Amino acid sequence: MNFGTSASTCALGCLSVARRELLKRQDWNLDTQGLAGAPEIRVVLPQNVHVTVKKALRVLGFGERDISFAPVDQYGRIEPEKLPRIDSRTILCLQAGEVNTGEFDLFEPLIKQAKNVNAWVHVDGAFGLWARANGRTRCLTDGVEQADSWTTDGHKWLNTPYDTAVGICRHATAVSEAMNSDAVYSTSSDDSQKNLGLEFSRRARGISMWAALRTLGRAGVADLVEHNCGQAQRLKDELESAGFTIHNRVVLNQVLVSLGSELQTNMLREAAEASGEIWFGPTVWQGKTVFRLSLSSWRTTEGDIDRAIKLLTDLRTSILKT
Repeated sequence: MNFGTSASTCALGCLSVARRELLKRQDWNLDTQGLAGAPEIRVVLPQNVHVTVKKALRVLGFGERDISFAPVDQYGRIEPEKLPRIDSRTILCLQAGEVNTGEFDLFEPLIKQAKNVNAWVHVDGAFGLWARANGRTRCLTDGVEQADSWTTDGHKWLNTPYDTAVGICRHATAVSEAMNSDAVYSTSSDDSQKNLGLEFSRRARGISMWAALRTLGRAGVADLVEHNCGQAQRLKDELESAGFTIHNRVVLNQVLVSLGSELQTNMLREAAEASGEIWFGPTVWQGKTVFRLSLSSWRTTEGDIDRAIKLLTDLRTSILKT
């Protein structure tokens, strides 16, 4: 387990370990032989993969010809029956909490396919992995424990400061061999943080995550997930009743919303921001301009939800009159 600056950085480390380990299984020593002439390692990504995973792969030298994109269903999940060809030289990336819809890939059938051919499975779970702590949402993560590596953020649902995330890998030796930073003047054990991640000189980033988990406990994390998911469902129901279009089925804490035309949707978002009462960002879902309401703070109260619904419905009425 490596505590890093972000899920992006932790993903870079996990994917680096994945490539090195898959090459090792092909009798190729990356440390001595380098990449030139190495067996080809392919990566399979969801069509809607988060940009930070693409960035990590680009930094590692993977080009477009090395990547295949798996089709996703109406919810944004990889369709298992349409998974591109995978083999023992494949890294398969899955998602726990798609950035727009909050959806989860179907881990059990997908990871089973990967394990049958000895592929590596990495799960981008920047906020979605925390769903596993809650009894109602845990089913969304069924099978995720069978993956080879995972990343998640602390600054989302745990509400830690930015610059706190974690990368986890079931193959401890593979991580310490790939990330080892021992020097003659600074040696330490294989499980030292400098031998598990990218940074050598570093602060103790795990402290804030440990403090949050120690304070909340298992029940506290579960309650926080339940709290925000319930608020997201309420936003979905009441905004839909007020005439907004909801573009996802809200399985977690994300709500995708639009109002009539693209122009009206943008007008409402800009007016909401100008009000100083609320902020939410724009996004595009299935080619449509929408905005995303994301609930993850322990500070968000039912009163906040009341005010958000009133503000958005009042702005809707005003915009539709223009």
